[in-house]
Amino acid sequence: MPSPKWPLPGMPQALLRGFKGACPSCGKSHIFNGYLRVVKECTNCGAPLGSIRADDVPPYATIFVVGHIVVPLMLVLEKTEAPPLWVHTVLWVPLTLVLTLGLLRPIKGAVVGLMFQLGMLGAQPESLGGDA
Repeated sequence: MPSPKWPLPGMPQALLRGFKGACPSCGKSHIFNGYLRVVKECTNCGAPLGSIRADDVPPYATIFVVGHIVVPLMLVLEKTEAPPLWVHTVLWVPLTLVLTLGLLRPIKGAVVGLMFQLGMLGAQPESLGGDA
């Protein structure tokens, strides 16, 4: 299998670059065009980021992380103070929304970085070893 035309970083570096929203290959360009849309390719190194299909992994991972932050806090508050339901609503709904919207993009970036490092570039003929 021929080597790629773009640099292939180690796993921790690819994850961290993706989490920061930078190209997992070179770390110099942004991977997002808008809130969650991945650019077609890196403007600096030409890595084919748009062919990486993160699909459902980022939302599931975000739900997992946010749930593990919000639910224990909610249970502790209920056990120690037992506030009325409206207090729970005023506290936890905004916190859940802020955490979800704040973590979804970095988690998607990390997933794109992971998939890039593992060579999961979608169904492009180059990545499958065929000629087109």
